[in-house]
Amino acid sequence: MSTAMRVLIALSGGVDSSVAAALLREQGHDLVGVTFHLWDAAGDDKVGRCCAPEDRDDARRTADELDFPHYVIDERGAFRKQVVEPFLDSYLGGSTPAPCVACNQHVKVNRLVELADRFGCERIATGHYARIVREERDGAARVQLWRGVDRAKDQSYFLYGVPKAALERLHFPLGELTKDQTRAEGVRLGVANAHKPDSQELCFVPDGNIGGFVERERSLVERGEIREPSGRVVGEHQGIYRYTVGQRRGLNLGGGPARYVLRVVPEDKSVVVGDERELFATECAARDVSWCSDVPEAPFEAEVRVRYRHTAARALVTPGAHTFEVRFVEPQRAITPGQAAVVYRGEQVVGGGIIG
Repeated sequence: MSTAMRVLIALSGGVDSSVAAALLREQGHDLVGVTFHLWDAAGDDKVGRCCAPEDRDDARRTADELDFPHYVIDERGAFRKQVVEPFLDSYLGGSTPAPCVACNQHVKVNRLVELADRFGCERIATGHYARIVREERDGAARVQLWRGVDRAKDQSYFLYGVPKAALERLHFPLGELTKDQTRAEGVRLGVANAHKPDSQELCFVPDGNIGGFVERERSLVERGEIREPSGRVVGEHQGIYRYTVGQRRGLNLGGGPARYVLRVVPEDKSVVVGDERELFATECAARDVSWCSDVPEAPFEAEVRVRYRHTAARALVTPGAHTFEVRFVEPQRAITPGQAAVVYRGEQVVGGGIIG
């Protein structure tokens, strides 16, 4: 942003959003800060880094030090309804959800747009590692979502579902930076939390024990069979929500060759295991699709990521208005129902959807 604007900055209390705010302030922008209260602090097993009271305190301190107003917005109801409950339903239904996609698409960004209008802000900024590219074409302004420069931290995967109208107002000050550069900028600008550790787990499941979280939230304990594709029972599991496609650890099947989760079958509450070679596939389909630009009308070549840490692989994408099919050039490991399939053309995010 070359000219000074009034900008709504989303502050989580972490280093990334704090440095983003400091950079914008240095550039002369007028800021309004907001922090979302998404999840209650109710014991160590339920409090995540970006949901803890100390993180809201860190966000407030950033705003105070940079001298701009800061508001804490209660979004616990929306977060529970739009993120946590679908998350629980997905695991109980045998799939592995991508809650950060749902949070950005249904909770954070839409609410930020409403708040920006309320506070008279022209743009909305966050600490995401992604880029917004604006261009003029055929006399009209077009906005594209691009990967962040730091491929290890790139968060464009989680943002494909952001509505086009919101993309037009978004700005990512860290999109051209690496994580190390962000911390260095934080030191240069005197950001108090420049060395604060990153959160490594889901904000509402900080201990990483998803199975325990599902059992606590839904008050259940489940058992079922672990079987081979032939139907032969080889063990007992402790709940299908504790397993995901590609998993090897925690099966407790004793000796013999390594076995991996091939499928989770909610109909009979079973887990199917087999050889790792059976995890590879060349095709998948996605539903609940969002396109970042015009809906493609014909099959096209692209690169597709089937999970956050997956390296985008070459594929032919056959699009529809609300679905698309993917045929990979090379087989891909552990394509998992519930995860997002995100389509790229080079640096640009074309769209994405949920693997069915």
